[in-house]
Amino acid sequence: MAAPSGGSSGRLWLALLAAVLPLALGGAGEGPSTAEFDVRPGGMVHSFSRTLGDYTCTFTYAAQGGTNEQWQMSVGVSEDNLLFSCSVWRPQGKSYLFFTQFKAEVKGAKIEYAMAYSKAAVAGQSDIPLKEEEFEIAETTVAHKDGKFHSELSKLVIVAKTPRDEL
Repeated sequence: MAAPSGGSSGRLWLALLAAVLPLALGGAGEGPSTAEFDVRPGGMVHSFSRTLGDYTCTFTYAAQGGTNEQWQMSVGVSEDNLLFSCSVWRPQGKSYLFFTQFKAEVKGAKIEYAMAYSKAAVAGQSDIPLKEEEFEIAETTVAHKDGKFHSELSKLVIVAKTPRDEL
């Protein structure tokens, strides 16, 4: 299942929100944060993390082939502090690395929506999502499925609900 909650219109809204949330003003006095990092081939497991307030997103992967690729991670919190978003992607669109594994984990929030893509939108083209059987979504993680993942990854999007007490 690509999104743990809501119908297709809810998923579409959350996907749109995930795309623009890092650009919106951040909650709790902190703005969104985008950072560049290198995805390095060689088969070793590497991680990259960003923290914004009480929330952290960590991208862990192993890849083979080619040379380092520049990727970006954006994290943001909605103005009402109810949603945390984390997006990881290759700005050039398609990665030429062969991913042997990947996992994105959020701390401080529970995943409401997540999607992984084999190709990220660039130059007017659309994102190409992974097939649902290639990855799995848990309460706080999105990860490849052993034996099902076809080793192509160019983008991950997560929208997570923050733990807010109802008044």
